[in-house]
Amino acid sequence: QVQLVESGGGLVQPGGSLRLSCAALGFTLDDYAIGWFRQAPGKEREGVSCISYSGGSTYYADSVKGRFTISRDNAKNTVYLQMDHLQPEDAAVYYCAALGTMSNAHAMCVMTEVYFAMDYWGKGTLVTVSS
Repeated sequence: QVQLVESGGGLVQPGGSLRLSCAALGFTLDDYAIGWFRQAPGKEREGVSCISYSGGSTYYADSVKGRFTISRDNAKNTVYLQMDHLQPEDAAVYYCAALGTMSNAHAMCVMTEVYFAMDYWGKGTLVTVSS
């Protein structure tokens, strides 16, 4: 079965860290750009960070720049999102998505037409930031 599976979410105090994982099952990530998106209650889903299929292009939303780091390990068929200095406004369900042979990480994260063209979506992992 072809799917993306997110893990690593949980409850963390403000200022804490989490590392999210996005694992591909049934296909290899080598030829896919991967994006992390999040959706908080009552808000639209937003692009947080994306990485091109080659890893040469990355994008970060202004709200997470300097705090989050996206990386990919093709040998493990997994993409990670290291989240440091978490704040209450980072609380959301985090989803990963895959788009084949996408070389523009910025476009993947911010363009509506690209959003609706994703090949695969995971089911999400919940991040709660609270003291």
